[in-house]
Amino acid sequence: MNEHIIAFILGIVEGLTEFLPVSSTGHMILVGSLLGFEGEKANTFEVIIQLGSMLAILVLYWKRYLSLLNFSSIGKPEKKLDAIHIILGVIPAAIVGLLLHDFIKNQLFSPKVVVFSLIAGAILMIFAEKKHGNFTSNTVDELSYKQAFTIGLFQCLAVIPGFSRSGSTISGGLLVGANHKTAAEFSFLVALPIMVGATGLDFIKSLHFLHTSDIPLFAIGFITAFVVAMLVVVLFLKILEKVGLSVFAYYRIALAALFTIFVIL
Repeated sequence: MNEHIIAFILGIVEGLTEFLPVSSTGHMILVGSLLGFEGEKANTFEVIIQLGSMLAILVLYWKRYLSLLNFSSIGKPEKKLDAIHIILGVIPAAIVGLLLHDFIKNQLFSPKVVVFSLIAGAILMIFAEKKHGNFTSNTVDELSYKQAFTIGLFQCLAVIPGFSRSGSTISGGLLVGANHKTAAEFSFLVALPIMVGATGLDFIKSLHFLHTSDIPLFAIGFITAFVVAMLVVVLFLKILEKVGLSVFAYYRIALAALFTIFVIL
């Protein structure tokens, strides 16, 4: 198959799955395997198109990120999401990611780990959907610092390939009293700094695999992932409160079965 078509397909897959609670890693490995697009070039390509997905979040939430620079709102009695919320939501996963980055890349990026994580993440999502109590935070501005930090702890699970950043953080959000939309939006907001750090580090390590002849390939994947991710995030927020996490959890279990058949066996 033509590499430009492969780039377009994988850009769609990345954009569809990066911010849904279904594991973009699992999908990219599975689809890449089916398309025969693997190796160092494929790994570098995945880093590039993930930047496209991140740009989508920045474009959608640029006003919210800009408002975080207003440090005068910190500590005031009126409820308002501020920079402290984001820092508390980012710090746990940032520390774990920095300490374990090489170990994760070298030891945990295996098909068996991905299958385990898909199923474990699905169980967490089903548990969160069934066990959450009454919602105390119906917008991100109503989140407390304690809720933000707890969600950040759940984000640590996402360092395990296949677990899903949004799946773990939205589950954590539900369990600490945030409604579905609030948990999802905070998940997106705290994902960007973590992803920029992790992807930026991978990008630097992948520079020697970049060639000018690959620019069209990378550009197609990047632009496709950016456009699709923007559409998916908007639609996801509209349907999440109606369908909940369980639907995505059962999908993950089915994906784990497909992954086992086509990648492991």
